[in-house]
Amino acid sequence: MATAEIDSSTSLSSDLLYDILRRLDGPSLAKAACTCADFSSISKEEVLWENACHSLWPSTHRDDVRSLISSIGGFRRFYADCFPLIVSEGIPAAQADGNLPYPDEWTEHDYYGDIDENESIMPSDFISIVDVRYKEKTVYSKVLWGITDSDGYNGWFHHCPFRIDLLSYSDGSDDEDNDVLLSVDDGLPPITSVERERKDGKLWRDLHEGIMLSWIIVNSRLKQAANLASWSPLGGQRHWPADRNFLLRFGSILPAKDILPCQVAECIIVMKFSIVNTGNGEGGMATALRLTELSMQLEDMAGAHVNGRNSLLVLKEALSCRRSRNYSQVLEYCHLYLKAQNEFKEEKIRNESWFDRLYIISSIAVVAAFCFCYIF
Repeated sequence: MATAEIDSSTSLSSDLLYDILRRLDGPSLAKAACTCADFSSISKEEVLWENACHSLWPSTHRDDVRSLISSIGGFRRFYADCFPLIVSEGIPAAQADGNLPYPDEWTEHDYYGDIDENESIMPSDFISIVDVRYKEKTVYSKVLWGITDSDGYNGWFHHCPFRIDLLSYSDGSDDEDNDVLLSVDDGLPPITSVERERKDGKLWRDLHEGIMLSWIIVNSRLKQAANLASWSPLGGQRHWPADRNFLLRFGSILPAKDILPCQVAECIIVMKFSIVNTGNGEGGMATALRLTELSMQLEDMAGAHVNGRNSLLVLKEALSCRRSRNYSQVLEYCHLYLKAQNEFKEEKIRNESWFDRLYIISSIAVVAAFCFCYIF
């Protein structure tokens, strides 16, 4: 019996291929699009990427966010811009004199002056889309339109340290939405006591490994978007500042060429939890953690807060910088930045110590000379 070779994909209807692709997450959908022409054609359907965005970022279910995403190019472009993480390659090494020099042709006004209106950067153009997940379960979502309490070009916002404290802003919803609790029902391990937790750190490890954060910044005027968070925590402190507190740090390294002396800035996203309810439960204490802080700020390599004016410029630059789906590469550049920052701080401390010694020796010499002249 003679048999004819048949392309397996041609024997499947378009509806069946679509049904297969709609069950995939974003990375799998992107890989499937590279396998054959049929998958590549069907994967361009906007509905598929809308479903992928909804599963990863619950905030995109909101009607106003859906309209925003449609206005900046659609869900397919939104996913391509926000799923990869920002990679900044221009990390400088610490200078020999412990300083990060300003370019010779720049003045202090170039860093701290007012924004030229022609640059078209307004705080109201930036929208924050934030989602927090714990063990694949969404525990908090927030959309912040614009940067609250920022006035015009000459207001205090442009000259004061930039900071967005998400839990302090209300979007008109019920206040209970801001009360975020993680309990044993959400997968937290029970603990027998805070003292025991200090020793074994079981609750801390579970929280550090299970929590995920996405903080997407969208500029509605430029029609660009980027994810400033690192998905998983880059570091943290347990039992700080008190025994019942946990602090997690997310963020990314952002390019700041011709904006800051060090040419890069660190986006620091801080998430704080507090143990607020410990009662008797099965196998231990019924642990509950309350989210008490979720904030974002920018710092330069010296650890100084970046003002509002320069922060807007850095955020604008970040929207068009290089991205990477390789999480290990992102971590590598973050570690390189921390290494360069530590070297810079150590060099600065050595220089300050040298100046202190010089000042002490000079003071002793002046006092000795005065005493010698007074006696003789």
